[in-house]
Amino acid sequence: MSLTEETPSAEEDRRWLVIKGRRWRRTDPALPEELVTALKSHLGRGRSGVAAGKKTGDAERVTASRKRVGLAKTGLGERGPYWWELPEAQRISAAKAALTELDALDPEDETASQ
Repeated sequence: MSLTEETPSAEEDRRWLVIKGRRWRRTDPALPEELVTALKSHLGRGRSGVAAGKKTGDAERVTASRKRVGLAKTGLGERGPYWWELPEAQRISAAKAALTELDALDPEDETASQ
């Protein structure tokens, strides 16, 4: 189904977001808000790191920051397996695992986030 051919169903609207004609996967709505907030914090930091690394030509920083972005987006359900095809408990567990891995990237911040 093309988005221009038919009006998307309510289910499709829940799964996808269209920005400038491009379809993006939405964050898993089953994730607890505090988990989403923590993952989005890492996502923002990762995106900032990518931009800063590109600006200074620091390829190592870009690579590390892209890893952070990828982990955060996977935790949010925006990458990886489609969240709507997995059991809710598995999705929440995967998001928590992604957050644990992200927190481990910054050991000094780990105690502050708990």
